[in-house]
Amino acid sequence: MSTIRLATRRSPLALLQAELVRANLQRHGVDAELVLIETSGDRKLDVPLKLLGGQGIFAVEIQKALLRGEADVAVHSAKDLPSQCPAGLTIACVPERRDPADVLVGRSLAGLGPGATVATGSPRRRALLLERRPDLQVVDLRGNMASRLSTPGKGGVDAVVAAAAALERLGESGLIAERLDPTWFVPQVGQGALALEARSDDEETRALLAEINDDEAMTSLVTERAFLAELGTGCSIPAGAYARLVGDVIHVHGAMIGVDGTTSVRATLTGGPPGQLGQELAMTLRDEMGGASLPGWDRD
Repeated sequence: MSTIRLATRRSPLALLQAELVRANLQRHGVDAELVLIETSGDRKLDVPLKLLGGQGIFAVEIQKALLRGEADVAVHSAKDLPSQCPAGLTIACVPERRDPADVLVGRSLAGLGPGATVATGSPRRRALLLERRPDLQVVDLRGNMASRLSTPGKGGVDAVVAAAAALERLGESGLIAERLDPTWFVPQVGQGALALEARSDDEETRALLAEINDDEAMTSLVTERAFLAELGTGCSIPAGAYARLVGDVIHVHGAMIGVDGTTSVRATLTGGPPGQLGQELAMTLRDEMGGASLPGWDRD
């Protein structure tokens, strides 16, 4: 193979992430070129995420291009992926992960006055904010990263929530007013990680991607995605999970929060293997949350 074709979204952050992957591959003697794909999530930036079908809206078109043979690798923000890969695709590589935490841009949580307005398009972030600060007004937020970061101070919005890793990659960490502790503001599954998908039968490409795989990041992502898969599509309760390795032991922390922030459960499990541990965490939280008795949970 002379050149690997990397499929990516067209957004500035996605292009930057793909360029980072290309540079990483080039350091290992592998040439790469970008294949730009427009996703449904990018075409409908004025529509709230919850109305677009949730996870997958930034990934499906890229995955289809990969299956059609128009590219060799799909470069995703891991948090954008559904819990299961389409038939014929596999996550072949997770490069070194960046900070998985969420951050506030504009003002810190303590710096937000009573009834202040915070913008986010994420039900998880909204619920976590209301859990700690039920007085806040939380409004929806869409647009590319540049437009979101410029929102504080406009239209009555005092702060926005963003991913620490996104600001780090964009060189905008100086905008962070506060890093939100992931032990209580539990990140979205895969936040801070990139997931590189390849065709399951493309052994040559998968072998090349193995050169830039980070074993700890891969183990953590497998654990978190098992948590997400166990929750299933019937769960509309905001939830998050964050796994890390301490020595050779996996530690995974998770949370489920009622949509209005008034109900929440958290748990931390250790051990392995990663898939089983993530599944056990989801079952633990689901049982503690009350299962079918809680609005937003459909056990079917």
